[in-house]
Amino acid sequence: MKTLRGAKRRAADSPATEMLSEFQMPLIAILDDQETNRRIFERLASSIEEGVSIRCFADPGLALAAFEGGVVPDLIVTDFKMPVMDGAAFIRALRSLPGFSEIPVIVITVYEERSFRMRALEAGATDFLQSPVDHQEFTTRARNLLKLRMQQLLLESRARNLAVELATSEESRAAVLRDSSERLAQVIDTVPAMVSACDGNGNILFVNALVGAFLDRDPAGLVGRSSDTLVDPELAGPNRMLDRKVFRSGQPLQSFERELTGASGEKRVFLTTKSPLRDSNDIVVGVVTSALDITDRKRAEQHLLHVARHDALTNLPNRNFLLDRLRREVARARRGDRAFALHFVDIDEFKSINELLGHDAGDAFLKEVAHRLRGLVEADDMVARVGGDQFAMLQTISQGGISAIQFAEQVMEAVAQPFISEGKRFCCTVSIGTTLHPADGTDVNRLVKNAELAMYQAKETGGSQVRFFETNMAERMRNNAVLDGKLRSAIQERQFALYFQPQISSATGCVVGAEALLRWNHPENGLLTPGAFLSRAEENGLIVPINEWVLLEACREAKSWQRMGLRDLRISVNLSPVQFRRVNVAQLVERALAVSQLEPRYLDLEITENIVIENTETVVAALRQIARLGVSISIDDFGTGYSSLNYIRQFPIDRIKIDQCFVRNMVEDPSDHAIVRTVANLGHSLGLTVVAEGVETAAQAELLKVDGCDVMQGYLYGRPMPSAQFVAFLQSGRRAEVEA
Repeated sequence: MKTLRGAKRRAADSPATEMLSEFQMPLIAILDDQETNRRIFERLASSIEEGVSIRCFADPGLALAAFEGGVVPDLIVTDFKMPVMDGAAFIRALRSLPGFSEIPVIVITVYEERSFRMRALEAGATDFLQSPVDHQEFTTRARNLLKLRMQQLLLESRARNLAVELATSEESRAAVLRDSSERLAQVIDTVPAMVSACDGNGNILFVNALVGAFLDRDPAGLVGRSSDTLVDPELAGPNRMLDRKVFRSGQPLQSFERELTGASGEKRVFLTTKSPLRDSNDIVVGVVTSALDITDRKRAEQHLLHVARHDALTNLPNRNFLLDRLRREVARARRGDRAFALHFVDIDEFKSINELLGHDAGDAFLKEVAHRLRGLVEADDMVARVGGDQFAMLQTISQGGISAIQFAEQVMEAVAQPFISEGKRFCCTVSIGTTLHPADGTDVNRLVKNAELAMYQAKETGGSQVRFFETNMAERMRNNAVLDGKLRSAIQERQFALYFQPQISSATGCVVGAEALLRWNHPENGLLTPGAFLSRAEENGLIVPINEWVLLEACREAKSWQRMGLRDLRISVNLSPVQFRRVNVAQLVERALAVSQLEPRYLDLEITENIVIENTETVVAALRQIARLGVSISIDDFGTGYSSLNYIRQFPIDRIKIDQCFVRNMVEDPSDHAIVRTVANLGHSLGLTVVAEGVETAAQAELLKVDGCDVMQGYLYGRPMPSAQFVAFLQSGRRAEVEA
């Protein structure tokens, strides 16, 4: 008789504990061609419960061979994207093995497209998770599936034991049968899932106590009734069809989710399985249905999805949610259904509210604005918060409805109504930029840029007005032409300068390096930060000679510090995606090191997630060449784009920098703090140095140190400063006082 692997449970967990203790500990098989992923999932799996066994495989073929050779796991975790055989092909091969049709399989995938999930489910996957995996979600789902597997095996084992007992004593067959039935009913009643069985006519053969409690019915009174009683009325027909499928095929169905309504009227979500019930002649005489309550897990998933797609302050959709909706609206408009307008709304002089009344009043005002804007839209429209004091409104335009200009005027009027806070009454106006689809374009990113540009023009021309996007923006072109000429002059006349912001070791409080930051000594406007010109320099390609100068100058400065006796300081320099497309970056770095005579280990190059996402052969080759030189590579602003475990595995990354947008609110916002802690743990698990930027308060520094951030950078330790001032800062021997 096949050995049933169960899970070790505490005495208080279940009345069935004594029966379960005879079984072996559960076995989890992990399949991934990447060693880093296997280590992470092995660590997560081992935390599910005490004594769990884990087998890891790097190759699908080896895993299948092990399973054919007698290794029978209770749960399989597999990557989808693998060489030779992907996750779908592996699952199909797995399901063809005897005894593997019901073993739960979790698929890990980086793909967001629905088609990949459908392929995995059609092949026989039980569940799937999006990479990078949320650790708590992984352990919760795995624990639930192990519990369901244990229940299935428990029922099979007890059924086999009863069959053996019946065969050993013909003389007391009737008594044994009666006793076995009672014991089986007791076992089923202790299973933490709803279990029922129906015959070929759709009549109930038995139900366990949980079914009776859920329906508030006597379990014995349900026997003989129609199986329609067990499900909601609209599910009765589909439920009978699934039962007939099991009768025809004689095979269990893949697990599926469905929602049922209890006697109290509450709707609950269940992970449901249907398996054939056979008699002593191996003839299917019924269908056993087991349903595990996963409502809490589904609610947690929905909450996480809501948090990811909504603004925490106003509960409005965020920018990502807006972009998704715009893509759907553009696709719908292609079918000729309707046009739409996109309005970007910026509150004029919002900064003064925070300064005069405080941030609490500012937040209250933003909530009120959100409430007023929601009151203006129809069911098919959308309001989103896309920035600190910026909102976006998607207005579907139908025949007979109000025009875009009328809608924008309603927005201005609604926001302009007086607002009262702590007895003080004030008013605000808004600047609105509007673009129309399809007149102004059919690309989502272009439409967003159009609306933003029109909004900024409305603000620049005095605010409190509506500006529609214009295709021929002569003013913008002239401004760009003027800026281009001044940037070229700045390069020729060496108007650029480098400022340096110290980077502090959280362990020692000492300065361990500095980030080189570009400044423009504009002859008319004074010292300009990169925000005033860098985006245009990237558009016109002038970023290439500018960044080449930055790299060489930063290396020279770092070498000069060493000559002054300031040793072991690392200099960080930002690289632009444009450089990777236009020049040989590795050659450029090698030349800068040779000219400056700086040792490679003192240079750190910061790349953005945009560079990582491109993942072209040129980028990969350049980064590997740079790494071979001995130069370290950091991912800047980590967490704000699409970075994932997959990207980090493919590139020679040494450090990740947590973006300041998460650090800024981590003390007040548990979500941001959780993100910082997760990124730090991820970085350390991969052997990376973790840098936090934008540290402005001691409270932030204390949390970051507790969370394991290795290096910190921000105004708390020092603002960007010229080289001479930075040297004086170092020579002063200042240390950052960071509490343990």
